[in-house]
Amino acid sequence: MVKRIMLKISGEVLGDRRGEGIDPQALVRIATEISKVHKAGFQMAVVVGGGNLWRYRDTKEVGIERTTSDYMGMMATIMNGVALQSALEKLGTHCRVATAIDLPQIAEPYLRRKAIRHLEKKRVVVCAGGTGNPYFTTDTAAALRAVELNCEIILKATKVDGVYDADPEKVKGAKRYDKLSFDEAIRKNLQVMDQTAFSLCRESKLKILVFDMHRKNSILEAAQGKKVGTLIS
Repeated sequence: MVKRIMLKISGEVLGDRRGEGIDPQALVRIATEISKVHKAGFQMAVVVGGGNLWRYRDTKEVGIERTTSDYMGMMATIMNGVALQSALEKLGTHCRVATAIDLPQIAEPYLRRKAIRHLEKKRVVVCAGGTGNPYFTTDTAAALRAVELNCEIILKATKVDGVYDADPEKVKGAKRYDKLSFDEAIRKNLQVMDQTAFSLCRESKLKILVFDMHRKNSILEAAQGKKVGTLIS
């Protein structure tokens, strides 16, 4: 069983039915699931996206150029991170938000050694602000932080129960994979993560487990190594 994990969730899971804003019930539900994993004894880092608050693809016609938009997205991830921290601590789970963008009034700066120390002290570490640079996704931020923090696996929580050979929402009879190698995922062009993130995981031999996070206890079961989702290694 692994000891230290990286959980990657999208910002949309914190939103309402349309995946927008921060829905209090969704926030508490996600915090409760994360708290279960923490209380089971796992050291846990989390990267949450910002798509519930800001999406470049939905706003580029407004005229905001990409670099500025990406920084706005990074700030959105910090807002989500602080919200998640508050929900976790209300449940009695100690948490720190470590951000790649300097915002000392609400979060501490991301420092690798300090983040590792927090993990060792049984605190959940929410890595916010992306990588601190535009043009990189939160998938890449999750992969980068997972490698830096010596995580043993990335749990990529999605709205489907694994990796399929086609979109299961569009293709009837799409095949779900239980296990894949990195080479197979690349050869089949399965789009597990963006290529930068996926390449980093491959080079670092960092396992990725893709699973459905909407099922109760699924994050805990994924951390415990139970048969859920698709494992890429």
